[in-house]
Amino acid sequence: MFDKLDDLLIRYEEIMSELGEPDTANDQDRFRRLMKESSDLAPIVEAYNEYKKSKRNISDSLEMLEGESDDEMREMLKEELASSKERLTQLEDKLKILLLPKDPNDDKNVIVEIRAGAGGDEAALFAAEIYRMYVHYAEGRGWKVEIMEADEIGIGGMKSVSFMITGQGAYSVMKYESGVHRVQRVPETESGGRIHTSTISVAVMPEAEDVDVVIDEKDIRIDVMRASGNGGQCVNTTDSAVRLTHYPTGIVIYSQTEKSQLQNKTKAFALLRAKLYDLEQQKAHDAEAQLRKSQIGTGDRSEKIRTYNFPQGRVTDHRIGLTLYKLDKVMDGDIQEIIDACIAADQAAKLANMGE
Repeated sequence: MFDKLDDLLIRYEEIMSELGEPDTANDQDRFRRLMKESSDLAPIVEAYNEYKKSKRNISDSLEMLEGESDDEMREMLKEELASSKERLTQLEDKLKILLLPKDPNDDKNVIVEIRAGAGGDEAALFAAEIYRMYVHYAEGRGWKVEIMEADEIGIGGMKSVSFMITGQGAYSVMKYESGVHRVQRVPETESGGRIHTSTISVAVMPEAEDVDVVIDEKDIRIDVMRASGNGGQCVNTTDSAVRLTHYPTGIVIYSQTEKSQLQNKTKAFALLRAKLYDLEQQKAHDAEAQLRKSQIGTGDRSEKIRTYNFPQGRVTDHRIGLTLYKLDKVMDGDIQEIIDACIAADQAAKLANMGE
């Protein structure tokens, strides 16, 4: 590990030197590439430098202890030694995590797709609530949310909704939300007060660039039409809605959220690219079944990951055995504690696999 850290330290110094050269700023592609690499390496370099400083502190304290006869001074040196040793262990664990192989999609924006499952209108209502939960969470982090596709029902629910979250590292966080979410509560339409169970599915896909997915024009059918459902001026009176059909996969994308046909077409293609890229990712994960099982957030989309129990006010994440009794806050977007626990469990599993 330390040989690798020394190599990374040398590389970081090389990058900083290159960034200081006048010619580098003139080549914007090279400049952006070097800035990205330096920002990736900076946390590792900072932790490693602190690690080496703690090692020196331990060595200095041991050396001073050997020649020190004053009891009070010796006690101070022992305390400093214990503190440095504890910090050294913490930094070693931190460095192991920082050196874990990074998901190449972690820095990307995400497209989230929520679909109502079992439970009829109640599932559609819950889908809309989970959508609002993610919107509040994203806005709390300063991220931008944009609806790409929505199929709403009259009572305020959503049969399905797809939206993009734009923000640094959005995929690295949101990928842990992929799976089946279950709600247990008494629906407003239930006169007998019986608790019903409904489900929705959440798919989190990294935004795919043109270089990630190549779409052949002959594989696509594009239809334009008037938007349906609720809409303002122009939305329902012009052929602004766009439907894409991808023949090889059978994927159909319908976009009508914008007044402009061009904007709807752009959104539809972005969603199609993400879905095609996600298909390729899923194939790769299926081919590496054991790896997939060891990683939270990249598993089977049909896996039940979380239950929201309204009568008891609790949320349970079944993957990590975490239960929180703050359902109202979670539904308002306070999901960071759950995500942090998923990240920690994922890192622990990867470290265990490396140890094996």
